[in-house]
Amino acid sequence: MLLTRSAQAPAARRAARGTRGRFSGWRRERPFIGGLLVALSGVEMFFSGQMDLGHLHVQLGIEGLQATIIPIALVLLGVLAITMPAHHVFYGVLSLAVGLYALVGVNLGGFLFGTILASIGGVLVVAWMTPAAKAAARERASWTPRARRETSTGESV
Repeated sequence: MLLTRSAQAPAARRAARGTRGRFSGWRRERPFIGGLLVALSGVEMFFSGQMDLGHLHVQLGIEGLQATIIPIALVLLGVLAITMPAHHVFYGVLSLAVGLYALVGVNLGGFLFGTILASIGGVLVVAWMTPAAKAAARERASWTPRARRETSTGESV
């Protein structure tokens, strides 16, 4: 009786949580917001690179190629940061570099808005911590110098 009840409890909890709860749990295990901002910056840069302002056509020549490749790279980096969180530092640094290069290559980085989104998203991706690392950091932060002294000497101060 006890074994069947404990085996059924997690399945019942998962069914009760529903889709929204499962997505929320999945999202907490990866740099979701940072990756989403990096991908959105790529989409914004793509559409700003394809714009015509009146009679002014903004992209010409090799810049036209950059206006296509840089946004695709940013979208890819954002998606990879979300789907492969083990390499989040690498993807975050690359998205920062590509976002800053977009100032030169894609209409002032999507009229600065895309570069700002890519920079904020890249910083969030780099700064993201796994749930286990967060717990370890909280535990280290809870150790005050007084608590260390008490445990090292074995007596209470």
